[in-house]
This record gives sequence, C-alpha cells and structure tokens, in this order.
Amino acid sequence: MIGLQSRRVRRCAWLLFALALIPTLWFGLRTYRSLVLLRSAYEAGAPMTSSIRGWMTLEYIAATYHTPEAALIERLGLAPATAPGTSLKVLAEQRGISPAQYVERVQHAIADTASAVPASEDSGWLAATADKILSALLVYGYPVLGITLLLGAIGLPLPDGIATAVAGSLAAQGRMDWVAAGLVVVIASVLGDAAGYGIGRLLGGKVLERRSRWFGYTAGRRARVQALFDQWGLMTVFITRTFVSYLSSVASLLAGVARYQPVKFLAVAVVGRAAWAAAYLGLGYAVGANLEAAASFLTNLSLLLSLLTLLAGTALIGARLVPALAGFA
Repeated sequence: MIGLQSRRVRRCAWLLFALALIPTLWFGLRTYRSLVLLRSAYEAGAPMTSSIRGWMTLEYIAATYHTPEAALIERLGLAPATAPGTSLKVLAEQRGISPAQYVERVQHAIADTASAVPASEDSGWLAATADKILSALLVYGYPVLGITLLLGAIGLPLPDGIATAVAGSLAAQGRMDWVAAGLVVVIASVLGDAAGYGIGRLLGGKVLERRSRWFGYTAGRRARVQALFDQWGLMTVFITRTFVSYLSSVASLLAGVARYQPVKFLAVAVVGRAAWAAAYLGLGYAVGANLEAAASFLTNLSLLLSLLTLLAGTALIGARLVPALAGFA
C-alpha cells in the first residue's frame, strides 16, 4: 500500500514537472527580453522606457512619456502622415527588424525628445510595498536596513527582500557602500536567526504550538520544515535561508526546539544569509537607481525563480530524493 502511494506521488510529481516546464521556459524568455529592454533603456539614458512593448502605439507612447507625436515620428524617421494608432510591431515589420530592436529605437528617440517620465502618478509596485522603507533608508541608512532584516528574520512580515534590493540600488548610486550594506544584511539576519533559535530552545515545542500565531509557527509551515529537517538535517538551515526564505523563521524555531548545536546552526545560517544577501543586493545594484523601471524585469524574474523552485522540488520527489516531502507535495 505504501509502495503504491509512493509511486502515485512520484507520478504526480513528474506530471507537475512536465506541466511546469513550458511556463518556466516561457518566463525565462520573458525575463531575458525584459532584461534586454531594461539595459537598452539605461543605455539610452531613459530608464523608465524599459516598460515599452511592441503592442504599444505611437499615440499611446507619446501621451505616456510626454513626447510630442510629431517629434517622435520625426526622430524615428517616419513619414509625417504616419497614423498615430500604428503599433511598434507593425512599424518594426515595415522596417524588417524585430519588435525588440524597434523598441530600442523608440527608447533612444524618447530620450532625445522628452524627459521620459510616464504620465501616470501611480508609483506602481514599489509604492504598494516599499515606499516607506525606501524613504527611511534614504534618511537613516544602515540602521533602518539592519532593523528591517533583524525583525524579518525573527518572523515579522516585513519586506526584507525589497529592503535589501533597495540597499543594492542605493549602493549603485553611491549612497551606500555595497560591502557595508552586505555586512549589515548578513549580521542583522543572523542575529534574527539566533534570536529565533534561542526562542525555540527556551520555550520548547509545546509552548510554541500554543502561541503559534505570534511566531508564524503554523501547522502547515511546521510540517514542511520538519520534513526538510528529517531529510536534510542542518542543511535545512541553508535551504530556508536561500531557496525558501519565507520558512527561515520557522526553521530557526524548530532548530532551537530540536537543540541542534548552536555553533553549527549559526555557521550554516551565515553561509545561507551571505548567499541570499549577495543575490538581492546584486539584483538591486544591477537595476541601478530606478527600481520602478525594473518592475517588469523583477516580476518576470520572481516568477521564473518560483517556477524553477517548483521544477527542482518535483524532480527531487520524482527521483525519490525527497520522500519526506511526499506527504505534502
């Protein structure tokens, strides 16, 4: 019976792997294209134009980026009678080039004729999640970064990933030192991990279960992390600091409850946090001074990473490398 159930789980895992493979490749391509357009927008000196796509019309682009239609048409070398409702894709086909190549031309044309500031006053995804943190980082710098990462590692629902990316962006502007920011992120995160470990060791499993809402110690998360510990031991600490960082606070609590050696726990936590910090700081540094301009790239990249994690997990289950996860796959 157990063998039959195990085979069914593996078959489901391979089916999920196959189903996730196509969207993973698709988002991989989208991520690459977004990166290309982002880089070309920066090279043109107009970062906000990274959001331009082939389906957009001349009229729409002119209104969005405060560019006179006539000036845009002239810069692109088009006939004055060109219809404003013509899409960039159609214009690219007329020139015999790809839509992406034509978008690059439009980016340079906008940079030459306007300030390339979108007409919308909505600041997008950054306004919804990180405006306050960005403002605080601009004013107070490292202390705000450290407190955000410390409390996030303990388990508070704070956007620590965004805060780290913002720090990387500030480093690209010369407003923070990249190495100092990295040290603050790693040290603060590890201190939060140590606090979580200490809480778990001090209170024990029974008290944590009674006060689970205080620590994000839900039954589902606990089951997932416990399965990882059963299979990987202390490597779970590294996995939950990097690939599944949203489980890191629960993993710290469980490591304390299980009384893993604190020196080994902290050593692995440091390595994991360093890898995580390098990734997020590097991402912020790469997009530079304008995180808003990189919104499309960051969204596609996040979805791609999530799908890659799903692929890895289903492949491991299908290959019998993670039987402990089969119960909640």
